[in-house]
Amino acid sequence: MTVQDTSPPDERQEYIDAMARSRGYVLNYHKIMAKHDYETLKAANEMVHAAYLKERTLDRRTKELIFITSLTVIRAPKSHIQSHIRVALELGLSPTEILEAIEIALPEAGVVAFQCGFDAWAEVVGADGIEPTVEAFNASASSE
Repeated sequence: MTVQDTSPPDERQEYIDAMARSRGYVLNYHKIMAKHDYETLKAANEMVHAAYLKERTLDRRTKELIFITSLTVIRAPKSHIQSHIRVALELGLSPTEILEAIEIALPEAGVVAFQCGFDAWAEVVGADGIEPTVEAFNASASSE
């Protein structure tokens, strides 16, 4: 059983819309928390605002690259990594700059973690590869 928040629905809707405007995305859990535990969502979002959205010494582009790298290292869901890749692209970062940030995961977190970020990146930017002209096994359609 879930407990629905008692805050006015229009206030919760305005909050989700404001999150979308400031972040450039909202995740599924943001939407559900807005309906079922609005107060906790607001508290969590304040922490995110202070650490990620508010420009202090680092600009938003730099923070976005750090976020993409950290999400790659922890093997976050592909959709979460992709939301930050899309924001980074909208902020003017190039696909190559984003890939370079994802590649930082290789020496510290390994190939499997790197592949999580790489697959997310490849789908968002529409990257394709070079097919071999000699017979070879195709491990899979993705890099997994």
